[in-house]
Amino acid sequence: MWAPWRMRYVAGSHAHHQAQCVFCDLPAQADDTATYILRRGRSAYVIMNLYPYNNGHLMVVPYTHEARLPALDAAVVHEMMDLTRECQRVVQDAMHPQGFNLGMNQGSAAGAGIEEHLHLHLVPRWIGDTNFMPAVANTRVMPQHLDETYALLRKGFDV
Repeated sequence: MWAPWRMRYVAGSHAHHQAQCVFCDLPAQADDTATYILRRGRSAYVIMNLYPYNNGHLMVVPYTHEARLPALDAAVVHEMMDLTRECQRVVQDAMHPQGFNLGMNQGSAAGAGIEEHLHLHLVPRWIGDTNFMPAVANTRVMPQHLDETYALLRKGFDV
């Protein structure tokens, strides 16, 4: 198993985001390829998850720094759902999953890793994609590098 992108997380370089917000910092950078941003909307953007549950795991993130869904303006929520629909279409066309998990974890009790900035997860699923590795070795097997997944999906957002 080879997951070189996880070293930043394992080595603890993610800790500097405790004082700052990664979901506010990343869209402020100019290089979408380096930040894995696939699509920018007016009030939200699409980014690949650096620590994915599955290949093609995307997040739809509002630019507004809010922790809870009711705090967002209705227009922001509407655009997030439009982007989620676009994500599902692009991932379906590029990767042919057999299903999807969509969700928002609000608060640490609900499993939010970054609880101060709301985001929606879109996780493509295939029959048999969960195997013995997560249960036995607490490890996920990712068969495709993030850069390859980004290049594959980016084509669909450029349509």
